[in-house]
Amino acid sequence: MNYRHSFHAGNHADVLKHAVLLRVLNLMQRKTTPLCYLDSHAGTALYDLQGDDASRTGEYLDGIGRLWERDDLPELLADYRAAVARQNPDGALRFYPGSPQLAADLLREQDRMILSELHLEDAATLREHFAGHPAVAVHHRDGYELPKAFLPVAEKRALWLLDPPFEKSDDLQRCVDGVQQAIGRMRQTVIALWYPIKDERLLRDFYRRIAEAEVPKVLRVELHVRPIDTGLGLNGSGLMLINPPWPLWEELEAVLPWLASQLAQAPGGGWRMDWLVGEP
Repeated sequence: MNYRHSFHAGNHADVLKHAVLLRVLNLMQRKTTPLCYLDSHAGTALYDLQGDDASRTGEYLDGIGRLWERDDLPELLADYRAAVARQNPDGALRFYPGSPQLAADLLREQDRMILSELHLEDAATLREHFAGHPAVAVHHRDGYELPKAFLPVAEKRALWLLDPPFEKSDDLQRCVDGVQQAIGRMRQTVIALWYPIKDERLLRDFYRRIAEAEVPKVLRVELHVRPIDTGLGLNGSGLMLINPPWPLWEELEAVLPWLASQLAQAPGGGWRMDWLVGEP
């Protein structure tokens, strides 16, 4: 495994993924009953945006960098920026929290977190970062194994972030298989499945297989920073939200047009949100 998220931390895909993830967690925590957060490809907890990797690509400048000093953010995005700001108490944008840190900051006493990372060095970094945190378990393993290994959870409520690096040609199919396995083992599991958008033609079969996966509800949410078939690389990203909590879709419908306008990198970008399975 060669993928290192440190090159891409804080980019437009992270903005979408992490803003939505935080909102899902907050909505689920309206109930006092405990929940378990699972992260399949956790990476590390914190990324130095001035380090060699992030500064080499500068991707964060067109992501969190565009929101950092704005005073007109919609509430959902203001909460996301506040979560990043907790890691930058001096006010300068230097460190970007990965999904494990963002989730850890929201854990209540009754909640716990299961993190999986296959990259040996990143898994060691993650384990060291959360050493002494009794609610956090770090595993060096293939993240696709999480449903079989840990579902159903004792808490009876689970949120699974399925966020592969998409280095292999079968990752989309493994995502579909993972979703089916998770819902088969614990039907009420909430799943946030992130995927890159480089060429929509390559995603059409993925959309179809998700729609046919016999899951209760699937909300598709996408942010396009460029026309989706430019061939220029990461033109956008999406989230398949299985069993999303109410009223997430209403909130996103208000936020996504604004976010798309602010993160656009070329004319012809935009956003999409629709139900592949079920409706509220």
